[in-house]
Amino acid sequence: MSQSGPGGTDGGLDAASVAAEIADAPFVRVIARASGDAVAAAGLLGRVLASQGTPFQVSVGRTIEDRTRRVAEADDSSTAVVVGSSQATDAVHLDPDDEPASVAAWRLAGELGATADSVLALVGVAAAGVTPGAGSSARLVESAEAGGRLDRRPGVAGPVDDVVDVLVHSTLVHASFSGDEASARSALSTLGVDVDADVDASASADLSDDVQRRVASFVAVATTGASDAPARAGEAVERALRPYVLTDSDAPFATVVGYADVLSALASSAPGTGVAVALGHDVRDGALAAWREHSLAVHDAVASCERSRHDGVVVVRDVDAPLSTTARLVRDYRSPEPVVAAVDTDGDAVALAATPEFDVEDVLARVTTQTGGEYDGTADAGYATIDCDTDQFVTTLREEL
Repeated sequence: MSQSGPGGTDGGLDAASVAAEIADAPFVRVIARASGDAVAAAGLLGRVLASQGTPFQVSVGRTIEDRTRRVAEADDSSTAVVVGSSQATDAVHLDPDDEPASVAAWRLAGELGATADSVLALVGVAAAGVTPGAGSSARLVESAEAGGRLDRRPGVAGPVDDVVDVLVHSTLVHASFSGDEASARSALSTLGVDVDADVDASASADLSDDVQRRVASFVAVATTGASDAPARAGEAVERALRPYVLTDSDAPFATVVGYADVLSALASSAPGTGVAVALGHDVRDGALAAWREHSLAVHDAVASCERSRHDGVVVVRDVDAPLSTTARLVRDYRSPEPVVAAVDTDGDAVALAATPEFDVEDVLARVTTQTGGEYDGTADAGYATIDCDTDQFVTTLREEL
């Protein structure tokens, strides 16, 4: 296996050195964090390895300890690349602090002498919560636009053109129409969208720019105007508006951010399908079905959950839905506090969503040191298993925050 320290953008080696290790490896094991950005980065690396004839395997590890175990269990003749952090000292780590992992993977592909998919890298950027084109991702937009693969239009982002489907199932927003097809159809009808004539009538590609703008304005007002919506809802909903449209005839999904929405959902709920999507396999129908199932469960949980407010944190218990997405939507659209903890029905796991200044990864490291359990995290999101009484975990979490 490759020899480099845990954590860091590339385990302490420069991109050229990492590329050399991968290029010479007889087999590469890519182990990704359970996030849309990390899965996109793993897909980028996998595609490059496939194009160069290097055997590889991609898997997803939910916690730091899980990824560390996967490295330890790998064959000694292989090279392990961890997208995210782990405690493995015999792996290359792709875990940048200053940019999404997918941008780092795109750059690494160049060091390997390959041309990586700039659109998939942009999808990872969007999944990381970064505006496509911001910061180091500007070159990705330039590359995709130069290749005629990207356009921008008014409206709402989604993985499909059917705007009803998008409003019902998008996990970029939460409002009265989320998870409720009848409500979404009724709202769109008042905006002049003929949602009952046929499927194509409500396709985003067939709507005029004026109608697209009305739909976007409606979504913005519906999300930010709810009585319990926090001020941060206005910033959160911007991710879903004025999307970059994928213009390739064989693009698997309609927009960059819609693609990211699907990949983020799959990363935690159906990681095998998520990896298949990122590697370019034809699993669109299964991916969309999993995305819809994921989103309906999450929107039901957000709409019906009982929120317990403490100083600085809102705790949501007995969540029978994907925890990370539930925590994020409660933080963005319902929580008066900057931190949300969503606990599952068995009290065995928790997801955190917070504003970035809290450094969720560091918080969960301190909490699990005291309470037991495994964890993973970034600056604004994290996941942990609970090896103690739930109340004890919440108390320790509040103290560490």
